[in-house]
Amino acid sequence: MEKWRRLLLVLVLFLAFFSARSQSFIGVNYGQVADNLPPPSATASLLQSTTISKLRLYGADPAIIRSLSGTNISLVLGVPNADIPSLASDPSAAASWAAANVLPYVPATSISLVAVGNEALDSGDAALASQLLPAMRNLGSVVAASGVKVSTVHTMSVLAHSEPPSSGAFRPELSADLTGILGFLRDTGSPFMINPYPFFAYRSDPRPETLAFCLFQPNPGRFDAGSKLMYTNMFDAQVDAVRSALDGLGFPGVEIVVAETGWPYRGDPDEVGTTVENARAFTGNLVAHLRSLVGTPLMPGRSVDTYIFALYDEDLKPGPASERFFGLYRADQTMNYDAGLVKSASSSYTSPSPPAATTGSTPPAATTGRCVPGTTPHTSTDGGPTQPEEQCHSPDAVGSRAAVGADRLFFLSVALTLLL
Repeated sequence: MEKWRRLLLVLVLFLAFFSARSQSFIGVNYGQVADNLPPPSATASLLQSTTISKLRLYGADPAIIRSLSGTNISLVLGVPNADIPSLASDPSAAASWAAANVLPYVPATSISLVAVGNEALDSGDAALASQLLPAMRNLGSVVAASGVKVSTVHTMSVLAHSEPPSSGAFRPELSADLTGILGFLRDTGSPFMINPYPFFAYRSDPRPETLAFCLFQPNPGRFDAGSKLMYTNMFDAQVDAVRSALDGLGFPGVEIVVAETGWPYRGDPDEVGTTVENARAFTGNLVAHLRSLVGTPLMPGRSVDTYIFALYDEDLKPGPASERFFGLYRADQTMNYDAGLVKSASSSYTSPSPPAATTGSTPPAATTGRCVPGTTPHTSTDGGPTQPEEQCHSPDAVGSRAAVGADRLFFLSVALTLLL
């Protein structure tokens, strides 16, 4: 009996240790469409008080890059879509961009990747789509020696099929561009970056069972007859649909990174599901799911690198009210809700005060028709979701590294010592 007590104590310490330190697979997006954001030094301090280990920018703000020097927080920088043509046509422009935004800061600041463009392939601009790969190649040739990878970010609408996840496939008209991009990613060991939003899937099918599926809450699950796998949440289904699409195009070795996913805690009266309770449930359960290292049905035993949208509310974002209320934190750095990301037991969480006229609505009692899970969101070039199209899908994806093996071995050795 005493041995079991000791083992239980070790397991408690094990869980406490891993929940209190930064995890390599949890990141956050830092959108800057706001006029009230705190100074970069305050943001760096805030991040260090959490288990967030990665930060994605939509540009290359030098003050933010400098503020993260020596913090071990890894950065993803962004090249605006407007800069893609010059980087594609002129290698010296790519060299100049890297010389200004990457090379002066490494290795003091950890810059892991540069995302060339945001959802450029699905922008509707055929010329921009054709320039994407040359821009990636030119920039990649400059930053490779610094250990910085190059990729680009896509919406879920690059998929033609995604429900069930085993049927995941890219849109035929994008296959030529995607094949070239994926070849570059494979050859350079860079990830395929995608923006799955279970929130939009729920908006397209606002039934209680869909909400539970999207929030990682108890539900009957959805059986994929093609793979014979059961899915218990929309996030895994969307990620695995992407995995199926990559495998189908011949790139099983290219890993997936979730560049954005999130849930707004407030919206216009006609925006279903935009409540603090739903946002807390989605983000908190997502974090717990990633920490469990269970993975997805197609990629078990590892957690995909995931960037939560977003760090702060962005008060200047256009569109419906939900666009401005995706933040984990307010601009004064108090939490909108507690998602379990703070290292210490104490937190600065206070319940958000209700807005004057933008309270999130509850789902309608009944809805006619059923949309395929995984609605395609359109996002602005500076980041974050905007209104989805009248289209649905449910993608499937691959996971990434979970670098905790050495620590696990350490705790296992402690457990064995106590039990002997």
